[in-house]
Amino acid sequence: MKTLIILLQAAQGDGGLGMILMLVAMFAIMYFFMIRPQQKKQKEIQNFRNSIEKGQEIITAGGIYGVVRDIDEVKNVLIVEVANGVRLRVDRNSVFASAASTETYAK
Repeated sequence: MKTLIILLQAAQGDGGLGMILMLVAMFAIMYFFMIRPQQKKQKEIQNFRNSIEKGQEIITAGGIYGVVRDIDEVKNVLIVEVANGVRLRVDRNSVFASAASTETYAK
């Protein structure tokens, strides 16, 4: 009886290695299909936010369309004109996209 228990435990030991390999494979799949693309997208958004210039049409995360009139690099704030004479102070990190890039998707 004891030899049967020892043999069964030895057989389960091989299954443990298979389980570890399966977990590593699942993590690798999640990394390449979920985590890595999200990191690339965040990097593109950050590069866009850093390249914003005066006169550029933008869209904030709240959906407000406007034109950048001034940039305060120290405070990381943009002055956005949404209508004639109406200007808003907007944090640079709340800028979502360029208005010109969204118009190409609408067509």
